[in-house]
Order: sequence, then C-alpha cells, then structure tokens
Amino acid sequence: MRFLHTFVFFQQKVQRKNIKNVLRHGLRLRLNFSTDSKKSTFKDSLEISISKFESLLGSSNVSTSTAVREHHGKDEGPYKSYPPDVVVWVSSTDQVSAVTRICSEFQIPIIPFGSGTGMELGVGAPFGGVCMNLSNMDKIIEVHPEDFDASVEAGVTRLTLNNYIRDTGLWFPVDPGADASLGGMSSTRASGTNAVRYGTMKDNVLNMEVVLADGRVIHTAGKNRRARKSSAGYNLTNLFVGSEGTLGIITKITLKLHAIPETIVSAVCPFLTVKAAVDVTTQVLQSSIPVARIELMDEVSMYACNLYSKLNYKELPTLFLEFHGSPSEVETQAQLVEEISKASGGLDFQWASDVETRNKLWKARHEIYYAGLALNPGYKFIVTDACVPISKLSEVVIQCKQDIDKSGLTGIMLGHVGDGNFHCLVAYPPFEDSAFEEAVSLKNKITLKALDVGGTCTGEHGIGMFRTEFLEKEFGHDGIWTMQQIKRALDPLNILNPGKVVLLPGMHQNLK
Repeated sequence: MRFLHTFVFFQQKVQRKNIKNVLRHGLRLRLNFSTDSKKSTFKDSLEISISKFESLLGSSNVSTSTAVREHHGKDEGPYKSYPPDVVVWVSSTDQVSAVTRICSEFQIPIIPFGSGTGMELGVGAPFGGVCMNLSNMDKIIEVHPEDFDASVEAGVTRLTLNNYIRDTGLWFPVDPGADASLGGMSSTRASGTNAVRYGTMKDNVLNMEVVLADGRVIHTAGKNRRARKSSAGYNLTNLFVGSEGTLGIITKITLKLHAIPETIVSAVCPFLTVKAAVDVTTQVLQSSIPVARIELMDEVSMYACNLYSKLNYKELPTLFLEFHGSPSEVETQAQLVEEISKASGGLDFQWASDVETRNKLWKARHEIYYAGLALNPGYKFIVTDACVPISKLSEVVIQCKQDIDKSGLTGIMLGHVGDGNFHCLVAYPPFEDSAFEEAVSLKNKITLKALDVGGTCTGEHGIGMFRTEFLEKEFGHDGIWTMQQIKRALDPLNILNPGKVVLLPGMHQNLK
C-alpha cells in the first residue's frame, strides 16, 4: 500500500504540477524507495536476460546502444525519449513468446514497438526494460479475395498491404496518414480520414494472434477463424484492439478488406468561417450522403499547406471531401454536397477525379503536421485528439478556435469532422517554460471541453503516457476499477507496457 500511495502521488505530480519538466527533460519515472539491493537485482536480472536474448535471437538483433535506445524510446509526438535498457528485434511469434517468457521470469518490462509513428508516447519506457521491435515480422500470410480478408504479421504496414493486394481489386481503407504498422494501428485502435465510411480498426479486425504476459499464445476469435461475425464467448478481439500493448503483444492480425471503388471523386470547398464549414458537415451527414472522407482544415492550415506543398488554395476554412462508388453514384453525391455547400456559404466547390490531382490533394492533407512545423522552424506541436458527438462539433470547434486565439500561440485546427474527431496542433518554442505550459494547458482545456459535451479524450491517438488523468473523468471510478481487474488478470506482474493507459497499484517492483 505504501507503494501505491507513493506512485499515485508521484503520477499526479508528473501529470499536473511538474509535467513540463518530465516532458522537456525526459525524466525517467524512477521512484527513490528502491533499495540498493533491488537496484542490483534488476541490473543482474537484466544482464542475464540480455545474454539469453543474444542466444535466442543472435547478437545482431540485440542492442544496448544509446542511440538505438533513444530512438526506440519516443515516437513522432513532442515528448522527450524514455529509452528502454535494451532493444531486441524479433522475427516470429515463437521468438516473441520466448522473449516474453524470459521477461516474465525476471519481471522485466516489455514495450512493443512497431513503426514509431504514434503521438502519445505509447512506446516510451518510463521503467526501462526491453523494447521489442516487431518490424521484422513483415509477412503477408494469406489473402482471401473471395472472403474479403487478409492475415498479416504485426510489422506489415498499411501501404505495404495495399500495394500487395492491389491486383485483387481490394484495399484496406483505414488511413491514419502515416504508413503505420498494422500491429500498431490495432494496438492504438487507429482511425483516420476514411473512418466516416469504412470505420476504425475496431470495425476492421476479425481476429488476432496475441502473446500473453507469460508467453502463452492465444487467438482472440479462435485459431484460423475468419467469420465476419460471431456471438461466441467474450469479444476478446475488441478487448485487445486499443489496449496499447498493456494486455498482450499482437503478433498477427486478420483484417477485413473492401472493394476498391469503381470511381473516386474528390472535392474542395472553402468557407468564410469554421462554423459554416462544420455546419455543412453536419447537414451532409444528416442527409445520409455516403461520403467516404470529409476533412476540415482551418485558414492557418491552408496557409501552411500552400507554402509547404506548393499549392494555391484559398486561405480560408476548407472542407476536403471524397466520394466512392459508381460514376453515377459519385456524381449524384457530389452534386448534393455542392448544393448544400452553396446554400451555406460555400465559395467555390471544385471537383477532381483524376488520380494525380487527388493524390496531390490528400498528400498535402497528410503532410499538414510537417507543414505546420515549417511555419515555425525549431518549434514543436502539442496535439489534441478530441472527438465529440456530431451535434456538438460546431460549438466545441468554435470555442477551441477562440481559446487558441486568446492564448497568443500559433494553432492549426484540422480533423476528420465526419465522425466528430478534430485535432488542434499548438506550436510552442520547446525551451520557453511559459509557452510550453500554455500549450499543455490549452490541450487539457480542449480535452475537457470534449468530455463535458459527451465526447472522448482521444478519438484515435490512444492514451499513452500522458492522457491517463482524463480516463477516470471519462469512465468513472468503477470503470477504471474494471479495467484494472482486467489488467491484473492478464498481466499480474505488470510487465506489459507499464505506466500506460491504466495505472495499477503495485507498479513494477524492480525499478532502477
């Protein structure tokens, strides 16, 4: 109990009072209650484990290099690295299981690593331990075009899969922007620009192979099961989708595939105000028009986009839309949206059906993070990930724009507004305390606004290390307690990505 009280106090201090120092300096979450003997035990156990890893995987697949560890201790978010003690590369489920058994024996934390494209430091190692890099698990195991599904290893990226299956007339549409690994996308319950029509990862994963904390291997829907639906047993698949490596290590995934649309048409329409653009989004959805993508970029986003991607769009709040279907279907859909847009103040509704123009358009949208950084060289972004009910979207977006303006910081707003998910990218100079504190405060304020209107603290990025404080407000005490019981049952030693998502009393005891 003494540990529990110490850790909870420390965690609250990290998240609320002293978060600026933790994020800026990359302080490792080491508590000072550990005795010298415990520190020695951890070091000895680690050395023995590293020797075992080298025998199992080969010395070329085990690294304690500072540069390698630093790289594996961070993602694309703004946070400093929390490096592990050792990085190992695995190539098969058997190797994942064997490494996990060793870590379980010595109670050493395990942190899965895919492509490192996350935003919330889900790959950080606040307690040290072993980073397990799954990028070499990159085999596409089987594709069943007639059943619209494919089974892949966790290290396969979404673009690799889509290139592989292109000739089948199928594709995997979940598109978070980055060429993320499908294991990582499953782990964070990723989403993206196509979610309004095709759903998120939770809607597109049929089955997973998962290595548990003691090295056992399970299949969440039963071995070799590919049925599109089932009422059998607990829904283990969706338990592990979004668990961020805290309940098990995903090694294989069976995914739903979709037919490549016969025709794709993209459209761009600027508005004088963000409110007008959001209101059109709401009207389009209420009209049951099956848009595939409907994205919002504010005027700052458009300015950055034009500069970085060498485009010449109007620098006004703008909706980017995409329609999928037969030629007659997409034409009808686009015409209906154009009518709604013009009636609500849309200035210039432009269509694009050729592949080159569409790719250029969406490439610019996906590069907006880097375009925003280019506006302020040397700055970093604090990124929000609020998602709210569609009826509250206009209200919350406008309030958030006002909060950004009042803060005096440069902020970019964009999002997958078709499903109520939007992001604020707040730029700050990384070594100015007051600006950093203001950016964090603004992020928290936007998150709380989303929760206050019935939304969620994260629509697609996940909880990682620094959103845990919002979970109890979202789920309540009993909801958190239930999650803790699941975590305890599946990971009693708390070695699977500790310090992420749900915090447990009695965190990993062998802290350095």
